[in-house]
Amino acid sequence: MTSLPTAFLALPLPIVQLSLSAVLKCGQSFRWTAYSLNIDSENACLPPHEYRFCLRDRVVCLRQTPTSILYRTVLPDPQPNVDQRKLHEAETLLWLKDYFQLDVNLASLYEEWGSRDKVFSEIKDRFSGIRILRQDPWENLISFICSSNNNISRITKMVQNLSKEYSSPLLSLSVPDGSGVEETYHPFPPPSALAHPDVSARLRSLGFGYRAEFIHRTAKMLVETHGNTVHPREQDESSEQWLRTLRDMNTEDARAELLKFVGVGRKVADCVLLMSLGKTDVVPVDTHVYQIAIKYYGMKASPKGKMNMTPKLYEELSTKFVQVWGGYAGWAHSVLFTSDLKSFSLHGLPPPMSPLSTPTKNRKKRSREMTDLVPTLSTPPSTSSLSDSSTATEFACSKSPAERVKKRARK
Repeated sequence: MTSLPTAFLALPLPIVQLSLSAVLKCGQSFRWTAYSLNIDSENACLPPHEYRFCLRDRVVCLRQTPTSILYRTVLPDPQPNVDQRKLHEAETLLWLKDYFQLDVNLASLYEEWGSRDKVFSEIKDRFSGIRILRQDPWENLISFICSSNNNISRITKMVQNLSKEYSSPLLSLSVPDGSGVEETYHPFPPPSALAHPDVSARLRSLGFGYRAEFIHRTAKMLVETHGNTVHPREQDESSEQWLRTLRDMNTEDARAELLKFVGVGRKVADCVLLMSLGKTDVVPVDTHVYQIAIKYYGMKASPKGKMNMTPKLYEELSTKFVQVWGGYAGWAHSVLFTSDLKSFSLHGLPPPMSPLSTPTKNRKKRSREMTDLVPTLSTPPSTSSLSDSSTATEFACSKSPAERVKKRARK
């Protein structure tokens, strides 16, 4: 048995339940940083990447094996004693279970969606392990205000610039490739930091464009309405805590609150509802999703060929996908979205054959066959399964009563 990397702990979890390589790169969250571990061919069984994310009080480092998530907690100085460290590690584990929503048995959902939908059944093995995150609503809201008319690469740059510009550095840590280079990590800034009068102009200078005003006005509205008092036992402001209370509202009421913010339309609101507020049946819709519905799900195209996303059409598309996939339609939708990302075009496919061992004509034929087999699909995300179906079925997803109490207390 391979020993764990120094300071890492293991959470048993098959890849069919969570694929970090897909979920953290598919356009849900934009502050995870992936590092290559420079694994040679003799150690091919070791994790090839490490993923890092900066919270308000720690940096969480993740690696993945076929059977486990490896996690490490990095804290700023002064370092805690042994007992305190164990407490911090327990907190990180609770955060991971909550953030990745590990109480949901994803393998069972895939089987359900595949039985209901032929299109999904054709891609489910190639794109396994893709689940919806349960993010911090404040960061999720601002990230998707940045997403307007944008792509994943630029959104990531914007969100990281927000953190570097308006949040003090938490700690510095050597990158895991052995080069000795250190990287500094910044938490996501609170609403009060983005509510200052000069924020809009500064963000424009950083390339945010019209989104700069949306971000500033949304932060200002939150702070003016709900305050910026920091709870003694919490590390976030009262306006952030208020956003989390939207989880307790029904979908329509929570959406209405989100639509009050500048720069938030139906799609951005639905992304927040799905990815941080627990509304699992919400399907964010855009013209790409409309094209999918026309091609695979019997929706009629506009007679003039135009795709104007009217409120009526948006509602029709959302209703259609809920009818197809059920109460977790938003989760199923994220798998289809990922399957259509250019960066995932080779995801889950076997390595290309050597030109010496496969004639060009045969390679082209195999490529066409694969294209025909896997339909091209399209808004927001594994590796193919390395665990058999019995392993996935036996996966224990339920939380203990104590964990559920802690989870409710954080809302």
